[in-house]
Amino acid sequence: MSNPALRENIFMNRSAIGTQRMTIEGTTNKAFVLLVLALLTASYTWQMVRTAGMQSAYGLMIGGAISGFVIAFVLAFKTEWSTFLAPVYALAEGLFLGGISSYFEMMFPGIALQAVSLTIAAMATMLFLYRTKVITVTEKFRSIMFVAVASIGVVYLVTIVLNLFGTQVPYIHGSGPIGIGFSLVVVGIAAFSLILDFDFIENGAANGAPKYMEWYGAFALMVTLVWLYLEILRLLSKIRSSD
Repeated sequence: MSNPALRENIFMNRSAIGTQRMTIEGTTNKAFVLLVLALLTASYTWQMVRTAGMQSAYGLMIGGAISGFVIAFVLAFKTEWSTFLAPVYALAEGLFLGGISSYFEMMFPGIALQAVSLTIAAMATMLFLYRTKVITVTEKFRSIMFVAVASIGVVYLVTIVLNLFGTQVPYIHGSGPIGIGFSLVVVGIAAFSLILDFDFIENGAANGAPKYMEWYGAFALMVTLVWLYLEILRLLSKIRSSD
């Protein structure tokens, strides 16, 4: 859930010497490539679920989710591998996203397009707020975001552990007012995490990071977008269930 790529010291000792340097345009292009790759695999599991049911794509979905998590963990420490692993991450996450989106779409027709549209709108809004400096990334902002994301991570971890013992966390995962309110907060935090991504990419370009860091920056942005999309999908499903 939290973005493993965003560390304040990530660009220390990574200035490009005698090599091509990271640029914002290059990172944007690579982020587009990652999105296309994710869409390719997502379309495959989407169709599998639509034609043969959730069980037909379950293995690919779980495999994709686990692979994505492992790759994200590795790239948090081996940024130089991002040229090769970032595309693999996108392909793996696409398998999961396509299947889960198709599953929700069958229950709530139109929800996938709504979630995609809201994700794009949230990204555009956050980019506008960042570029116009309505929101600036300060140490206080980073600290608040860290605490917020970590708190959500703890809640989800506790939920997973309790589920293993047959117990569910009440209210926050339901479709009642508390559950919807909780999802709204999480969506907001995920959206504001995009501000950190934009700042991360801009600092990388300004500090003369090596060219491969474009893939790393694109990967960081992809991690947050995947999280944001899934949280919006959950929020919409709760709202539709409460009707």
